[in-house]
Amino acid sequence: MTEKNRIAIAILALGGQGGGVLAEWIQHVAREAGWLAQGTSVPGVAQRTGSTVYYVELARAGVDGRMPIMAQMPMPGDVDVVVASELMEMGRAVLRGFSTAGKTTLIGSTHRIYAISEKQVAGDGRGNGEKILAAARERSARFIGFDMEAATERTHSVISAIMFGALAGSGALPFPREAFEAAIHHSGKAVKSNLAGFAEGFARAQGEIAMPQEEAPEIPMPTTTMGKVLAARARAGLPDAALANALHGLAKLMDYQDGDYAALYLDRLERIAAMDRAPFDLTQEAARHLALWMAYEDTIRVADLKVRAARFERVRDEVKVKDGQVLTVTEFMHPRLQEVAESLPGWLGRRVMGSAWLDRALSKGRHVETTSLRWFLALRLVAMGRGWRRSTLRYAQEQGRIEAWLNRAQKAAETDLALATEIIRAQRLIKGYGDTFDRGLERFAAIMAQADAGAGADALRVAREGLLKAA
Repeated sequence: MTEKNRIAIAILALGGQGGGVLAEWIQHVAREAGWLAQGTSVPGVAQRTGSTVYYVELARAGVDGRMPIMAQMPMPGDVDVVVASELMEMGRAVLRGFSTAGKTTLIGSTHRIYAISEKQVAGDGRGNGEKILAAARERSARFIGFDMEAATERTHSVISAIMFGALAGSGALPFPREAFEAAIHHSGKAVKSNLAGFAEGFARAQGEIAMPQEEAPEIPMPTTTMGKVLAARARAGLPDAALANALHGLAKLMDYQDGDYAALYLDRLERIAAMDRAPFDLTQEAARHLALWMAYEDTIRVADLKVRAARFERVRDEVKVKDGQVLTVTEFMHPRLQEVAESLPGWLGRRVMGSAWLDRALSKGRHVETTSLRWFLALRLVAMGRGWRRSTLRYAQEQGRIEAWLNRAQKAAETDLALATEIIRAQRLIKGYGDTFDRGLERFAAIMAQADAGAGADALRVAREGLLKAA
């Protein structure tokens, strides 16, 4: 059996992306054309929703009177076509040697689904996409890459249909377009939307390699009287360089708490701006990081975000819930005694913090069905704590930390704006809640200790960047 009578195809996809459906479509096309077709799959570990390799081998039946013996898995250096559903999956295919220079047609999406290991890093832990694209070009005979996730949104389809269209459009398989479309019709499922996705993928396969388009967030426009007053005050009293961040900060804190809290943010920011000068890096950084810290994630905030209608709509869109289907969302929640105590009034929270029996009661997490009436109402009740947030133990703690941080920056700004700016940027280490927040706060405290010991701006920057790379 010569190579032209055999085609090896590797599909790398995440769980729920329809890699198995794509493999079935390819086999149907081949069999209808009189080819032999075999498909296997090897599921990966539970990472990024489960990464799976699907292998499809096609061969002309009975060449030279002999039936071919087909492989169960793709072998490095022996794959004709690789289809990957995401940028890191494409990188994984290249790393494993599935894509070979001068031989393989590599088709992949350039969008990202971030791994847990990337999310755990305090700073920007994302893998280097440019290196993957360079390797894809170098280690393939032809590389087709575009944002397939965006294509699914445009066509209201699924990524497997986009990949199928791109495969057909690549010309890597000796079958006409009509044969691919017939496979979709034969499946009988979501034919109209799948054909729309197929057409989009087919057309994009003829175009240039394209990365996802990142749109700059629009400047929020205030809709309330208080919001308009604060926005006008920001425009009048802050440098232009900081205005966009400040307007986003005001909108965030109006949503987080109320107009008075957003006004406190502006009071603090104006104190920093009064000590700054062109190019106003200090005020620009403060506008961003002060808003992030003031919108710290307590149990009230977490509960509020869990039960928002916009969140349920986003989940429905992500899993493509159809009319008549019921969506159930189950989440794992494990509030510690500390989080519970910090959500109570200060005097009560301090007493509860030492409760041994409550600590034992909260020692285990639980699965919470947030779409059930019981848990939805329970979380909604917690979210209503926004009304008494200012009296909570956590509020007092965070306002004290924020003021100490700003005072350090103001003192540094009297003689060294670069040092003050690095003190402000150290807030990047603080994010999330629970153990994540505690780790970030410890790292932030280490940076502040260096500043108090007389370290300069460069030393703080190096220390911060090192800590941001740590998980």
